Amino acid sequence: MLLAAALVIGTLGYHYLGELPWLDAVLNASMILTGMGPVDPMRTNAAKFFAAAYALFSGLVFITTMAIALAPAFHRILHRFHADERD
Repeated sequence: MLLAAALVIGTLGYHYLGELPWLDAVLNASMILTGMGPVDPMRTNAAKFFAAAYALFSGLVFITTMAIALAPAFHRILHRFHADERD
C-alpha cells in the first residue's frame, strides 16, 4: 500500500505540475520510484522542484520498504548466531 500511495502521488505530480499525459506521468513516477531515473525532462520550475522532492521521497520509501521486508530475515539471522539483546 505504501508503494501504491507513492506511485499515485508521483503520477498526480507529474501529470499536473509536469504537464505530462497520464501514461507518461505513471512511467516517470514508476521509474523514479524504482531508482531508474526520469524519462521526460521537466520544463517548469514547479515541475523541477516536484521532481527533486519526489526523488528524495522515493528514496526514503524504498529504504523503508526494504527495511520492513528484510526485518524478519535479519531477525532470523540474529537468532541463528544466538545474538541476544544482552550481548
